[in-house]
Parts: sequence; structure tokens; C-alpha cells
Amino acid sequence: MRILVQRVSSAQVSVDGETVGRIDPGAHGAPHGLVALVGVTHSDTEAIAKALADKLFRLRILEGERSAADLNAPILVISQFTLYADTAKGRRPSWNAAAPGAVAEPIVDAFADALRELGATVATGKFGAHMQVELTNDGPVTILLES
Repeated sequence: MRILVQRVSSAQVSVDGETVGRIDPGAHGAPHGLVALVGVTHSDTEAIAKALADKLFRLRILEGERSAADLNAPILVISQFTLYADTAKGRRPSWNAAAPGAVAEPIVDAFADALRELGATVATGKFGAHMQVELTNDGPVTILLES
């Protein structure tokens, strides 16, 4: 599992012109939120998703070296199979390392659910849809978490 995390001051995701997920950190009393772009590979499990959700929730990358858990910072979770692109050969990426939707969707859902169980405010995109993601990366801070 790969999770590309960005610290943001705002973020939203739309499908067909309709906003399906949005975080507004200021409304939660937090100066920042997080966007988690989540890629799933064939060997990932719900246990891995839960462990990475805990890692992300407690990762001290927000203001004052605090975490989303410390600041009640919201998190926008977006599925993104392209995190498993293999570009080693040629100019056309291979997607063989990305799990198919039937495998990946429940893992992404388990990741978002685990964050909610930890107390996070979580918004999501729409799995498998063509999404437009708008975010303001603050810092910039971008970190890759891997299982």
C-alpha cells in the first residue's frame, strides 16, 4: 500500500462537476488538514490499511510538529491506482502492480473507516470515478507512506 500524503490548507474532490468530498480545516479548529492519495497493490490487506491509517493519524507533520490526532485535522482520502505505475521500460506506464478495483476498493474503504474509528473527520472521493482534486498544499509538505 502506498499513501501519498499532503498537508493542505483546503481540499475538495469533484465528480462530473459535483463536489463529493471536501475538507475545511479551519471549520474544525485546525490550521491544516491532510490529503491522502491511496494506492493498493495485490498483497495489501485490511490489517495493513488499519496500520497505515494509525500511522497517518499520528504522523507529526502539522503545525508545531503535531498530528491530525492532536489538532483534530480533517483528512480527505482519494483512491489512486497510479501510485503503482511502473515506468521502468518505455514511455507507457504499466499498471500491473495496482490491485484491481474489486480488491482495492474494500482496502481503501477500510483505510478511511480506520481513520474514522480513530476519531478523524474523513471525506472521500468516489472510487473508480474520474475525479478533479483541488488542494492547496501548505509548506509544501508531501510524504510517501508505504507498507
